Amino acid sequence: MLDRLAAKEQRRRPSDDDLLERARELSDRFLGGGAVPTSVRWVENQQHRWGSCTPDHGTIRLSARLRGMPGWVVDYVIIHELVHLLVPSHGPRFWALVERYPKAERARGFLEGFSMAAHGSPEEC
Repeated sequence: MLDRLAAKEQRRRPSDDDLLERARELSDRFLGGGAVPTSVRWVENQQHRWGSCTPDHGTIRLSARLRGMPGWVVDYVIIHELVHLLVPSHGPRFWALVERYPKAERARGFLEGFSMAAHGSPEEC
């Protein structure tokens, strides 16, 4: 039973290495492996964004506020940032790639609802 609880906690609060592995899996599955991150890590200093990336370096940062949220929500933020490695702006091509993730709309709604409840306004990815 303790092993099951530890595995569940690991899924809810993945390490930076787990995040990188997950990002590579998501890129392969939804983006044909085209987005290749060099690192994905949790950061404590993002209070107004859920995630950010530096396309020139292939680095992705996720707000630590996402820890403990459903995996499909974290996956959405990872996908969003992975797509930025391919398309820097939020134009039609960007959103078409993000929408390949089947729970994209649901995850956006979750994050918007969370932000509205916590702060009275939506936050950005």
